[in-house]
Parts: sequence; C-alpha cells; structure tokens
Amino acid sequence: MYELNFVTELVEERLATGKLRWLANFREIHRDYKIGEITVPIYATGGLEEKGFLLSRVFSAFVTPKYKIHFLFYTAPEINVKFLRKFVIACKNRFKGDDWIFIGLVQSKPLEKALKNAVENIADKRVGIAVYSLASKVEAFSKNVLGKALHKQLKLAEAKFEAFYLTDYLKSFAMPFVLGVLILVMITIFGGVIGAVQPVTLLVLAFLSLIIGHQIYKTQYHVTLTLDSKGFELREGKHVTKGKWSDYTDITIYITPGHETCLRLYSKGKTLDLPLSKIGISRKNAYNTIRQLIKRRS
Repeated sequence: MYELNFVTELVEERLATGKLRWLANFREIHRDYKIGEITVPIYATGGLEEKGFLLSRVFSAFVTPKYKIHFLFYTAPEINVKFLRKFVIACKNRFKGDDWIFIGLVQSKPLEKALKNAVENIADKRVGIAVYSLASKVEAFSKNVLGKALHKQLKLAEAKFEAFYLTDYLKSFAMPFVLGVLILVMITIFGGVIGAVQPVTLLVLAFLSLIIGHQIYKTQYHVTLTLDSKGFELREGKHVTKGKWSDYTDITIYITPGHETCLRLYSKGKTLDLPLSKIGISRKNAYNTIRQLIKRRS
C-alpha cells in the first residue's frame, strides 16, 4: 500500500513537471477521479498541440492531429483480467470519438500470466495500456502504438524520484570550461601560439565541457531517491546510502540553511536527511507516509 502511494506521487510529479510530454501536453490533473464505479488516483487530460514558439504553434495548428489525450493511472495490491476489462470498457464509454486513452496500472503482487496476456492482446488502437508489478519488477504493455509509447515513457517498476538540478549542472560545466580557457591562455602566453583563444576553439571547448560536465554531474551531484515499504536508497552522485524504516525512531521536516526542504530521519544518536526540494516529491504526503512506516516498524 505504501509503495503504491509513493508510485502515485511519482507519476503526479512527472505529469506536473512535463516529464511525460512525449505522450502529450497534459494540462489538467485530477486526483481520485471517478470512472463509472472505479476511483482512479490520477487522471490527466491534454493534447498533442505545441505551446512553444510561434513557428511551433503554426506547425501544430496545421499538421498535428487534434486528438484529446486521456491518461489514467490506477494502483491496487492486485489487478485481474476481469477488472481490466471493466476498466477499459468504462474508459471507452466515457471518452468517445477519436480520443486517445493511456492507462497505467501498478500492482504490488507479481503479474498473473492471464493479466499479462490480456494487456498484450488489447486490440483497440486508441487504447494503450502498461502494467507493472512492484514485487517482481515485471511489466507488460499492449503491442499497439499507444501501448509501446506509454511503456517507453512511464517505467514504473519502482518508486524512483530524481530531478535535474541546474545549479549543480552549471557548476559541473564551468569546471572543465574554465580550466580549458586557462590552459589556452597559458599556451598563448608561454607557448607563443598566436590565436589559441578564438571563437572556434572556445566553441569546441564548450562542447567538450558539456560532455565532461555531464559526467561530473552524474557522478558527483545527481540525486535519486528510491522508496518502498521497507526502506530507501539515496544516491548522491556515486555515494549510496541505504536504510530501513525500522532503523529510525522519528521524522521531522527540516529546512537547510540554503532554504531547501528535507525529511530528517532520527536514529540512535544520528540523523539522515532525505532531500525533497531536489526530487520534487510532495512534502506533506511523503512526511505522512514515511512517519506511518516508521511508527509501524518501531
């Protein structure tokens, strides 16, 4: 149950930050949306139209199909074929015409073979389905175009939060670039090479700095946080910290001197901070869920 809550938070964060924009430009997100007798934790609507610069909008207006896109995300301890059929029928009855329907399903238990086969054999071309098991890490998706696209973008075998942190990325880029400029200046001054510092060499240096800086960022600064009902794994660059909720006795919301929000975990004589600002997870929901896990296992 707790893992499913984490995954739901992850999907909402991806929708809100545009990480599923390759499926559609989602503009509205509903929580606990009713589809017939089924309550869907997340329902998002959008379209394929571009909202960027003028040329993008003009191209979108004349070329891009005007389909309305529906994304529904449902979680449960276990999902069977009967429920899947009921859910798909309810969605098709609600959303008529040429609308595209993406359905993401996550369950705690391993996938049954019957469910896997039912998902893979979905015949309707306007319905794409992807289903994931948190227990076995097995996934299945409909073999149509929408199903393949959803599977490629969703990737929900675990509740793994991560975020691109611009300040650290710029720092990673600046280090090799500044070092390269200094080397070019030294070559010009001490080596007598005229024209070592010029636009072409600076462009090449900037390109190389992007490549090197990306590697520095991934190995030194990039933060990912994986959560489940047993514990967590925090990766900060190459440094990995793993912990179990049962090892901790309390939790607070901690504000760093840099005004970033963390969840501070307390154990015997030690504390550990889980970053929230960097990974985009909801402060309230994460605090309440992890607090329940700690109290349950303490």
